[in-house]
Amino acid sequence: MISPDLLALLTTLKMAALTTVILLLIGTPIAWYLANMQSRVKVIIEAIVALPLVLPPTVLGFYLLIAFSPQYLPGQLWQQATGQQLAFSFSAIVIGSVLYSMPFVVQPLQKAFEQLGKPILEAGAMLGAGPIDRFFNIVFPITRASFITAASLGFAHTVGEFGVILMIGGNIPGETRVLSIALFDHVEAFDYAKAHVLAISLLVGSMILLSAVYLLNRSPQTITKRKN
Repeated sequence: MISPDLLALLTTLKMAALTTVILLLIGTPIAWYLANMQSRVKVIIEAIVALPLVLPPTVLGFYLLIAFSPQYLPGQLWQQATGQQLAFSFSAIVIGSVLYSMPFVVQPLQKAFEQLGKPILEAGAMLGAGPIDRFFNIVFPITRASFITAASLGFAHTVGEFGVILMIGGNIPGETRVLSIALFDHVEAFDYAKAHVLAISLLVGSMILLSAVYLLNRSPQTITKRKN
């Protein structure tokens, strides 16, 4: 039988992996659009994307909980399509995680896209490369490190999320109980031994992930200078 903490770990990894994939799929076009946008509306869109950075998680979780309930349109449409309630489900915590981790994926990609020189894209267009070809053969290879950073930050932030998850997912073992909630449960029960294990695991895992990101992003020039 799987222990409750191991089950929480599996739920967390599943949620974080799925959230990261979704964020890359929808965050990339958003970042590209913002990087190339000249309208004054850009500031408003950037503020909306960055809002989770300053907005208390419980505020976002509260309004998502209302929206996901069967009494409101999003929750009604979901229940009609799937036959299941959206609130307090695995799907709910994935949707909430996507919204709350959005800036951690969009912002690194947007900065990378903004630093691309237009001449190189124009050269690709002159050689007959279409928009999709230019993105995968020119843009993506140049900004690969930023994609790794965005994916890593999105994944790490999702793993550590607590407030939004608790508000819209509750604490259902095997469904919405993730590591951060399991840690809270152990502290609330004064089981500090298990709480230490989870806390240290999350700390070490975060350090390893961030160290790997910084290592991958080290420029060849920096390495060369140190050797000299």
